[in-house]
Amino acid sequence: MLETSRQPVGRPISACLTAQVGTHDKWALLRDLTTVSEDFGLGHRTLSVLKALLTFWPERELPCDGAIVFPSNRVLCERLSGMPESTLRRHLSKLVESGIVSRHDSPNGKRYARRCGAEIGIAFGFDLSPLARHEAALARAVAENALRRERLAVLRARLGMLRQRLCESAAPCPVLLEEARLLLRRKCSEAVLNEMIERLDAALPVMPKVDVLPEVEINTAPAAAQMSASNSQNERHIQESDRSFSDSDSAQPTNDTPAESLDAAEKDRLTLPQITDTCREYQAFFPEKPRNWHELISMAQRLAPMMGIEAPVLHDAQRTMGPERAAAVLLCLLDRHSEIRKPGAYLRRLTQIARNGGFSVSSMLGALSRRASSGNCQLTI
Repeated sequence: MLETSRQPVGRPISACLTAQVGTHDKWALLRDLTTVSEDFGLGHRTLSVLKALLTFWPERELPCDGAIVFPSNRVLCERLSGMPESTLRRHLSKLVESGIVSRHDSPNGKRYARRCGAEIGIAFGFDLSPLARHEAALARAVAENALRRERLAVLRARLGMLRQRLCESAAPCPVLLEEARLLLRRKCSEAVLNEMIERLDAALPVMPKVDVLPEVEINTAPAAAQMSASNSQNERHIQESDRSFSDSDSAQPTNDTPAESLDAAEKDRLTLPQITDTCREYQAFFPEKPRNWHELISMAQRLAPMMGIEAPVLHDAQRTMGPERAAAVLLCLLDRHSEIRKPGAYLRRLTQIARNGGFSVSSMLGALSRRASSGNCQLTI
């Protein structure tokens, strides 16, 4: 809460009308305070009273060294569309307690100014300068509030994804699903959302463990023979029927293979429309299709934490496959979220296979496309 101030004497003209060095836009300050009003315990009616007070300061810029306004309660109530005086006093006290404004009372408690010729010599009323002095604190609070909203959005997206996977599982747990549904309709703290995510994750059925990788078919024929072979013979792929790689398996780091050393022909074949037309689940989070590779990569980086994929895992995939193909793989995994319990471990396995030269993103996209059109559960990567 901001520091409060209450002084029993008035302020001279130099502190009342002249905007000194260190001024801030009063409406920008009010906008920032409105954004973080809950942090200061201020309601919308209290903010309305503050807005009315700001209208009595003649300049748009609010100085940091004194900005006294002295409207009477009657004038303030008129400017607030007839707010009862008792209500006005309550909200004024709230502003003073919050440290947004400070009082400078006259001996009899009235708000007024004494003129000296054409100028105001001394004024008694409300000093608005504390609001300007705390501009930096408000800016930090706004930034923290934005980060908190982003974290909550990620947690809510993660919760919605887990709830959908549990709905599609063999043991849907209707009571838990209803709790999650009601939770998504309310404003909840990060702790509450994390707790529900843990409960949903624990309720998901355990995926069958696969001790060995599915068979990897790699064309090892000489280069001359490969030149005459068909495209289907040249493509390296993994046949995976009715089950995914084990999510609990983690790949051990090996010598990194630069993405440029992977199959350049596949990179030439991979197109943005091919990815966005095949993968559809991302549109639940980003309705607009990416217009270029940069937007696709940025989208994948924002989706990764929602899917439970840690940044080092994503960076390893981007370094091994290249950022474009890693983004395509992420969208494919999102389309298969109901089958993959731990996308992070799954992506680590795919990265390991790609590092060994046995992974084709084009084949993965083709398999998803065929499965979508025929309903076949077999996936070719």
